[in-house]
Amino acid sequence: MSRQQRHALDETLRQAPQPSGPVSVERMREGFAHFMSGFPISAGVTRTPVELGHRPAVLVEPTGERRSGTILYFHGGSFSLGSPETAMALTAHLVERSGVRALSLDYRLAPEHPFPAGLDDGLAAYRGLLDDGIDSASIVFVGDSAGGGLTVTTCVAAQEAGLPMPAGLVAFSPGLDHTRSGASMFTKEGIDPLFTREAMARTGELYLGGRNPAQPLLAPAILADLTGFPPILLQVGTNELLLDDAVRLAERARNAEVDVILDTVAHVPHVFPAFVGTIDEADEAIDRAALFITQRLRNR
Repeated sequence: MSRQQRHALDETLRQAPQPSGPVSVERMREGFAHFMSGFPISAGVTRTPVELGHRPAVLVEPTGERRSGTILYFHGGSFSLGSPETAMALTAHLVERSGVRALSLDYRLAPEHPFPAGLDDGLAAYRGLLDDGIDSASIVFVGDSAGGGLTVTTCVAAQEAGLPMPAGLVAFSPGLDHTRSGASMFTKEGIDPLFTREAMARTGELYLGGRNPAQPLLAPAILADLTGFPPILLQVGTNELLLDDAVRLAERARNAEVDVILDTVAHVPHVFPAFVGTIDEADEAIDRAALFITQRLRNR
């Protein structure tokens, strides 16, 4: 346990300049892209622009040992920011360590495209893989933050559409409840070095587009029926406003007789596995996620 590393990271994140008032979505996107560009991308992968489900995507492949299977990756960014590029460091680490290729989807963003546009893109991407003859049992959904939420809601939507389930889900610090009713939304206020309830309320409104959040595709942590879901790995830190999104989804999965691993790490920030090389816990978490993926795809 790297207490000094975690403390130093927390201090660094708290020292980041904060805007003095509301900023435009364009500025938020620029700031997010700048922040994420500081994460080094492994040289052990290649990147190729492709199309998936009529949306742009990036094919990320390992240069070393390869295993069969496909990761369908959903980037984070509060459903209104980000791209495959902003999540590329995390995606590349996972591909390099698992040996499994990834397709990272550039789904549509709010407010230009509010709910359910991004979810529709995720489902279309999954359909695209199946239509290409790829076995559902050789596909794992992976995502971070908002993208972690999409791993779950895309699975819900796929099940409603009568599609076969993927082999597994991996969600890093997923956003799974737009009602924002988790206790950690209040108990972790001020402890979370990256987010506030006020900021999350604003981006949440952009995504909702006036819709009622109390529905399974917007609050799966409290409303989704997970019966028949594939095995799930949830990784989350104790310093997060979104902590209880993962905790409550794990409980729903357990009650639905779904295999679930709730991987909770103390005193680390949102999407802590992205901080490979900065805190030991990030490297260890990526290794555990890669192991989970390869176990789900065994013999494929």
